[in-house]
Amino acid sequence: MKKCALLSVYDKSAIVRFARKLVELGFLIVSSGGTAKLLKKNAVPVTPVEYITGNPESFDGRMKTISFQIESGILYDRSKSKHITEAKELEIPQIDVVVCNFYPFDRVVDETTSEVSAIEQIDVGGPTMMRAAAKNFKHVYAVFDPADYDQVILDLKSKRNDHDLRKELAAKTFSYLSWYDAHIAGYLTNEEFPEYYPLNGKKVADLRYGDNPHQKAAWYLQPQTKSAFKSLTKVSGRDLSVTNLTDINAGIEAVRLFKEPAAVVIKHNTPCGIGVGKTPAESLARAIEADPVSAFGGVIVMNKPMDLETAKLVKKFKQENGSHLDIIAAPKLTKTAIKQLSEVRKTTGIYTFGDIAQKDVVRHQIRWIDGGYALQTVHNTVDVATKDWKVVTKKKPTKAQMKQLITAWKFISRVKSNSILVVDKKLPMTRGIGTGQTSRIGAAKIALAQADSYTIGAILASDAFFPFSDTVELAAKYQISAIVQPGGSFRDRDSIEAADEAGIVMVFTGRRVFWH
Repeated sequence: MKKCALLSVYDKSAIVRFARKLVELGFLIVSSGGTAKLLKKNAVPVTPVEYITGNPESFDGRMKTISFQIESGILYDRSKSKHITEAKELEIPQIDVVVCNFYPFDRVVDETTSEVSAIEQIDVGGPTMMRAAAKNFKHVYAVFDPADYDQVILDLKSKRNDHDLRKELAAKTFSYLSWYDAHIAGYLTNEEFPEYYPLNGKKVADLRYGDNPHQKAAWYLQPQTKSAFKSLTKVSGRDLSVTNLTDINAGIEAVRLFKEPAAVVIKHNTPCGIGVGKTPAESLARAIEADPVSAFGGVIVMNKPMDLETAKLVKKFKQENGSHLDIIAAPKLTKTAIKQLSEVRKTTGIYTFGDIAQKDVVRHQIRWIDGGYALQTVHNTVDVATKDWKVVTKKKPTKAQMKQLITAWKFISRVKSNSILVVDKKLPMTRGIGTGQTSRIGAAKIALAQADSYTIGAILASDAFFPFSDTVELAAKYQISAIVQPGGSFRDRDSIEAADEAGIVMVFTGRRVFWH
């Protein structure tokens, strides 16, 4: 029985060369549709799939390869004499190589695609054949990635009959099938939390290491994502570790909340300084000034392109503080900015990521637990709705204070909880951040001490309610002028009375903004 190779691909790169090599190795090429036409055009001998199935291509191409003959030719066990005998009696071809990649549902279907069009992009025959080939990997090569063509040819030429290679290809195939099906399920479902939740991602690249140098890591993106990470490009400097990647993400989450130029310095996934300005340079100057000590070895992320004036601030930071930055990421950088940054420190990773969507593009946020994960809806605070805010003190905020209260609320929504921060009384920038603390008063002490003299007349924000009046009392000692917090404690009255006694404005937002 002559060995067959079944070729039916959407991605036709290198398929002609691969088919020719299979022919040289004695394979009969079975093919259909556009693949068969391309091979014939290039003088590769082809047996049309309908010669094997006995049926014509039908229903606008929905039925081509699915048949008893094709699936049997892939699935029968060559190590069992009974199967071999049955295959001969039933005139089943021996298909030892299956090469198939699918209609590009992941590349052409998004939320704007009509249901009718999307359904036509769901491949059925290809996944059926590939699943069969992967199941029977002891005897069959399941190949969907053109990058694997050469190693398959080498193995066939050497006659090594490499079990491990076929097993590896089978595992890759099942992963591909899962990823493909997950995207279809995600498109079709309207359930917020479906009973079966498919996680689908495609590897982008290996990372330098994980959180620590002894940990290996890689990163992935979901299909059809509009994330800025889809366009993340290294300009120069170091490759990314997991910590660098997640720091860039934390930065994007912070600056995307602003339409005006915004910059943030990130350390360990949380801001140590956030600034907003009329220009990118002004925003970065404020972000660095907010905490130049913590900025050492930090990650700068901006929501507007970086020009030479902005890049010069990085040089100034090094000159004045003897400090360096690990990563700088912005939508774009001018050529003069890149030159300036590379002269400051060659190992600093310089990255661009294009435009940032103002709201998160993911449907859910994932929180990993031992053996699984929890899903939650996304928390977006781009447009802060103040209609539900309540001024709970006798003293009311001025227009200028309200503007700063809104800015402070945006800032703190992207700072790791428990958190308290101090915002300058006039400028849209942080002056002190108490982040990731286990007590609210502890976070307040850090933020207020860091802000130092800038607390006079400044704004204080809290991501959750005050369980006691102690934070307000401490803020009064530092001469804070206004406080924004969710409210909701059964001791709210104590905090309100403390604010009234100190002449502090206090506003309740009615919404907690924990960020973990």
